[in-house]
Amino acid sequence: MSTGNDSLVTKFIFTGLTACPKLQLPLLFLFLTIYVVTVVGNLGMIILIGLSSHLHTPMYFFLCSLSLIDFCQSTTITPKMLVNFVTEKNIISYSECMTQLYFFLVFVISECHMLAAMAYDRYVAICSPLLYNVTMTYQVCYWLVVGVYSMGIIGATAHTGCMLRVHFCQVNRINHYFCDLNPLLELSCSSTYINEVLVLCFSAFNIFVPTLTIVASYVFIIASILRIRSTEGRAKAFSTCSSHVSAVSVFFGSAAFMYLQPSSMSSMDHGKVSSVFYTIVVPMLNPLIYSVRNKDVQIALNKMLKKRPTL
Repeated sequence: MSTGNDSLVTKFIFTGLTACPKLQLPLLFLFLTIYVVTVVGNLGMIILIGLSSHLHTPMYFFLCSLSLIDFCQSTTITPKMLVNFVTEKNIISYSECMTQLYFFLVFVISECHMLAAMAYDRYVAICSPLLYNVTMTYQVCYWLVVGVYSMGIIGATAHTGCMLRVHFCQVNRINHYFCDLNPLLELSCSSTYINEVLVLCFSAFNIFVPTLTIVASYVFIIASILRIRSTEGRAKAFSTCSSHVSAVSVFFGSAAFMYLQPSSMSSMDHGKVSSVFYTIVVPMLNPLIYSVRNKDVQIALNKMLKKRPTL
């Protein structure tokens, strides 16, 4: 049996977000602005956490890892998308498409599990504050992050490996703005049964397991917060979790809409819109959410700005 590398299709053409020429330039500036904010926000968060000694805690260690994932995920997709807004044909080669698919899956799966690890961190901090430093040691945090990236690499390798076995014969127009699993499988002229089963199983695992972890963590967190008698104490506890809840809701909601639905042309058109949230908008929002609503980050930023040398 020949592999996907022997496929008749050597390049793909993206349909993009819209076929209307008048919207190309406004969308270019919109997504360019979003990408610049994403890069500045996430790299700024990584640098700030690295240089601020009082932010060297498990919570910010995970946040630093999340910022790295968001930066890499956005960079995997957005630059090519921006180029496509100014070119007549949105073309990508077969090898570039498979490469983009692989790295996109690595980072999107990693983000699912990183958000679950952050929820567990908040659970330990609020429900067992006296044991926090003993439970969330450097070694525990390190291995949690290693596990997160391992999940991403395993899932991406499995999906991309199976995709390389798929044949693409004549139709090469991808109904999307980047190389994603479902749009590629729609173009196949060979059996995609194994791929579809893999997509369903891995999507269910990578969405439901982190979601259940997050929900269980917050059930215990809310129960613990309700036992706090002082209003100020409750408000402080809720404030440490509100940013994470906001990020989780947008990311998992849009990802579930894209991957846990029947495949059809209309659903793919709606899926493109929902995928904009978890591939482009969420990576931009995460550093903003965690900085604007976080006093520790604001204090660290103010200290860094005051230390800036004057000319």
